Amino acid sequence: MLLKEISKEALTRPLSRSEVLGMLLRLTVFGAVTYFGFKWMVDAIDPTRRQKIEAKKRAEKLMKQIGVEGIKLSEYELTIATHLVDPGALKVTWQDIAGLDEVITELQETVILPFQKRHLFHGSKLFQPPKGVLLYGPPGCGKTLIAKATVRVAGCHFINLQPSTLTDKWYGESQKLTAAVFSLAAKIEPCIVFIDEIDSFLRNRSCSDHEATAMMKAQFMSLWDGLSTDTDCQVIVMGATNRPQDVDPAIMRRMPSTFHVSLPRQRQRQEILKLILSGECLSSDVELKEIAEKTEGYSGSDLRELCREAALHRLRDFVRKEQMQCIGRQRQADDCKESSTDEGLRTITQTDLRLALERMRESKAGTVTRILQDTPVD
Repeated sequence: MLLKEISKEALTRPLSRSEVLGMLLRLTVFGAVTYFGFKWMVDAIDPTRRQKIEAKKRAEKLMKQIGVEGIKLSEYELTIATHLVDPGALKVTWQDIAGLDEVITELQETVILPFQKRHLFHGSKLFQPPKGVLLYGPPGCGKTLIAKATVRVAGCHFINLQPSTLTDKWYGESQKLTAAVFSLAAKIEPCIVFIDEIDSFLRNRSCSDHEATAMMKAQFMSLWDGLSTDTDCQVIVMGATNRPQDVDPAIMRRMPSTFHVSLPRQRQRQEILKLILSGECLSSDVELKEIAEKTEGYSGSDLRELCREAALHRLRDFVRKEQMQCIGRQRQADDCKESSTDEGLRTITQTDLRLALERMRESKAGTVTRILQDTPVD
């Protein structure tokens, strides 16, 4: 009925300019409202929206701290940028590492010099840092400390990459995050991408690997090789592991510079003890050589724990002395707290170190016994 009431002339006549502009304006407004409406709905139902916003703010703050500004980053690169570490915030230097002089010297000549003296060999295809560096050895021997000191001395940017960062529940997202690692590193070079416990991430490939994991490993290695096409690219992938036999052979090929950080020998243990106890109040009877001789097979972290345990002995003696004084004078608990002595803690003695060593031996022996008891017998 409505169409019959409209005249044929009104339907066939051409639209005026104002009518065309009005129609285009209404279509534009309708399209914009529809687009932003759908975008708002998608953002509202996205459970990771808040985390993405916080990650973007954190990444921008870190980029500003390390002096990288004016670089446009994608959404995935911003996610990786949240793992940037400010080299100035790292307090570890070569002076904080004892007993690894040979490893440090070789690392300086192989990795740091190509970073610092690149201007002397501009355009050379040979004088460049290695694509990959692997630090391997028993746990607690200083592999992570060496990586931190390398970044601090070399003065390059540092990405502390964790395998959980590259894993995503959506298909294809892990590959995009993997690509973002190398694209970000290339934008902020010189850069070191550090992967601790690299064997858990880039272990031997097998037919039992999940499809997404296999594709992520393959893309990681492919992009890693792509760095070699640019002779001026200053990006190093540095890994640390105590299980080098579990690392994929293709990854080992991409890490031509390998450094074995072994358990310290007697002279090295003495140097480590001296460094740990520097600045502490030591008694004149302390003989670090004796403790170094008795700590065969101890790592650097074990020696640090030994010194910490020895330092606690004097704290226990101080507390017991206070309690005895309070009991002898028959004071109340509140008075005891207010009447602490001004004598302070005594010095660390050789006896403290011996008692701490004995305690650690008992602890290690008990741990081994429990492991053997829990191990099933075939």
